[in-house]
This record gives sequence, structure tokens and C-alpha cells, in this order.
Amino acid sequence: MFFQLGIVLLLLALGMGYSARAGKLTTPAVWMGGLLGLLIYLGAGFVGLALLALFFGLGTAASAWKVADKRRLGLAEENKGRRTAGQVIANAGVAGALGLLSWRYPPAAPWGQLLLAGSFAAATADTLASELGNVYGRRYYNVLTFKPDTRGLNGVVSLEGTLLGLAGSALIAAVYCLGAGWSAAFGWLLLAGTAGNFADSLLGATLERRHYLTNNAVNLLNTLVGALTTGALYWLAK
Repeated sequence: MFFQLGIVLLLLALGMGYSARAGKLTTPAVWMGGLLGLLIYLGAGFVGLALLALFFGLGTAASAWKVADKRRLGLAEENKGRRTAGQVIANAGVAGALGLLSWRYPPAAPWGQLLLAGSFAAATADTLASELGNVYGRRYYNVLTFKPDTRGLNGVVSLEGTLLGLAGSALIAAVYCLGAGWSAAFGWLLLAGTAGNFADSLLGATLERRHYLTNNAVNLLNTLVGALTTGALYWLAK
């Protein structure tokens, strides 16, 4: 057990060092990411770490993809793409809390690990739908009215972005099932990712546009919806 923990701490340290050196995260975000990564490992093992790494890798690649075009359109990430501690919590805080629950209360671990995967499915779907949808989308619609709207505004979606988000959820589901076994969980995670992505767009079109919620709050709720949707589907299937 101590040998495995040492390996995990080394992997986390390498990831933290890369994120800081490459300018992917601010210094507080690096430490927050390391803490959440440790909690995710303690509750979900190497599968949980793989989900975190996959989300981080896909999100980083999507943010950097055709960044010159995004800057030209005014759609590039603020702070030169460096994620803050608040953004790390918004995207992985729910997973970290579920990892802590699974670690401290082992009887809930299988359930907690599944919900953890659901939170990452939603976070990945939202990130890819937003970052890549703004690049590859052809027509953009307000999620409330389905009338044409401005690319990049909160609550604006495209078919291409939605499908790319679904593909991201599928990758998360595949990694989870490779570790936990292939089951109906694959479909649950696809639905959870889509539900979280849709909830993010709804909140963006309403509360975020009116400045009642920040983008970080919306992203946190997105991951919570993904986790709760997975839990509901699991409960209905029992």
C-alpha cells in the first residue's frame, strides 16, 4: 500500500510540475489540483486518477486547439489559458468530494466511484462542447429558444459542439468501464455527460447571463448534475 501511495505521489508531483512549468495552471491551482488528485486516488484508485488525467489532457488540448483563431474571435480563455484554483475546484471539486466519501466510508465506494465518473463525464462534455464547438460549429442557437444566437455567448450551443461533448463523455465512460468492467454504466455516463452539458447551457443562458452565477459556479453545478444523473440511473436500474 505504501509503495503504491509513493508511486501516486510521484505521479501527482510530476503532473503538478508539468502544469506549473507549462503554464497550464496558476500556482494555487497546481496545489489544489494535487490535493484533489490525491483524494480522487484514495477513493477511486488508479481508475480515478486516469479519469482525472484524461479530463485534464482533453481539456488542455481543446483549449489550446486553434487558439489563434479563438483569440481573433475574442473566444480564447482569459489569463492566457492558465486555470485558476477556482476553475480546478469547479471542474474537479465534486470528484474530489466523492473520492473523500469513498475513502472514508468504504461501503459507499462503488457508488461514489460511479458518481465520480459521472462528474468527469459532464465536465469533459462541457469543456469539449465549448472549446471545440466554437471552432467547428456551423450554426449557433440559444438553448432556451433554439433561435440563432451569437457564438461564444453563455447558453449558445451548436450541433457539432454537442456531438464533440458526447464523444468526450464516451472516452470517460470507456476508461471507467475498462477499470470497473463493461456494463450499463457506459450508457449511464453518456447520458450523465449530456445532461450536465445541457444543464450548463441552461444555467448559462439564464442565471449566468444575468450575472446571478459565475462561470465557476455553473461549471461546478454541471459536474454535480452529471454525478446525480449517474446516481439516479443507477438507482432506477436496481
